[in-house]
Amino acid sequence: MHLPYGVKDTQKLLDIYNNTGMLEKINTYINRLLPKPILGNSKYIDKPFWIIFIFLIAISSIVFFSASSFLSYKAGNPLGPVAKQMTFMAIGIVAAYIIQFVPTWILRLLGYAMLGISILCLYLIIIPNSPFGMRVNEATRWFRLGPLSFQPSELAKLSLIIVIADLLARIKTVEDGKKYFFITLGLAGITIFPILIGNFSTAALVAIIVVFMWFLSNIPTKYILSTIGIGIVVLVSGFFIVKYGYIEKGKELEGTFSRAVTWVKRVDEMFKEKNTNEAEFQITDYNRQRSIAKIAIMRGGRSPFGVLPGNSMERDFLPLAFADYIFAIYVEETGIVGVVILILLYLAILFRACYASNKYEDYTAMLMVMGLALMLTCQALISMAVAVGIGPVTGQPLPLISMGGTSMTITCLYFGIMMAVAREQNVLKAQEEETRIESIQEVPDIKLD
Repeated sequence: MHLPYGVKDTQKLLDIYNNTGMLEKINTYINRLLPKPILGNSKYIDKPFWIIFIFLIAISSIVFFSASSFLSYKAGNPLGPVAKQMTFMAIGIVAAYIIQFVPTWILRLLGYAMLGISILCLYLIIIPNSPFGMRVNEATRWFRLGPLSFQPSELAKLSLIIVIADLLARIKTVEDGKKYFFITLGLAGITIFPILIGNFSTAALVAIIVVFMWFLSNIPTKYILSTIGIGIVVLVSGFFIVKYGYIEKGKELEGTFSRAVTWVKRVDEMFKEKNTNEAEFQITDYNRQRSIAKIAIMRGGRSPFGVLPGNSMERDFLPLAFADYIFAIYVEETGIVGVVILILLYLAILFRACYASNKYEDYTAMLMVMGLALMLTCQALISMAVAVGIGPVTGQPLPLISMGGTSMTITCLYFGIMMAVAREQNVLKAQEEETRIESIQEVPDIKLD
């Protein structure tokens, strides 16, 4: 007799069936244990994730309205850029709400499809003179097909986490650990390489998250540490080769890794500003963003609440105030109070993921949620660190805050997937509890002669 998932006391039911002939009662019992439809049931949605999501959306709406003054002036329409960003935000919110009701096995299958599409797009845009590549800010990061344009790296980050979580969850033995380490390493390498050519910071961020996911799974530690060591040696060697082999000698680096010169100069610029007092007060084309961002942060530090929303002065002078450096404008307008609130919201994503993952029996779900939460939190902390001058310029947007149609929509998908996993786990736990209660109530006691 076939029993549904969740019925553990199989022998007792078989004894009842064979010894008492209670076929009708057992069939009724089994039918009541059949899984209930979960799609569309809003009873089990994860409220903490929604609270964090809504607060970040609210902050984004306020700060972007202030930071987009340059875009509004350029467009000749005070509400044009804001309306466009709000449209992407609305699309993302609707998408997150719908996705939370999608079964996770479907999301995992979609992850493989999305990864294949994003890898194809990534390699198409790095082909020299490719008709699909669109160059923005001295880097080709956008895929263009007719009127459609987006950053495939954003889609690749999301889909790679889903796929790697699915693969790592299959590890059962030490041999499986070795096997899936090399599979995920190769898959990550294929995905990261085209991103690295145009966007080092995003490539490094993806690599860091993959390493974290390895530590969360049963991958042999020596493999992980060896990979980290090799990566550090390659990066340090590349830095010194570009610095002393090309920049110091005045040579041009052409070809695939020509943008490496920009990365090395940004690192040098950061340390030169700290070591040269006079240069720190001179605004040039190289340090304009960092210098004006410091002025904005200084103005915000005069009061615990900043200069209050809408009163920023540096938004009209700070390049990309609405994108990479939007955190500086946020600090100027909200002060230390706003900074603490925003940091706590991003950390709350990770804390909620950790708390929820401890309750998941589905290992794939745990890895998926932790990977997505780590990506959002780490990206946010890096973006904020750059804005306050702690790290070199990276171009990482502040999740849900910075302007960007692709980044805004994809970030909403992060939340939708995390909420889908959390909701499904809540449903499964409720069904198991219902099964346990009904098994106690429905199975009759058997008197043995």
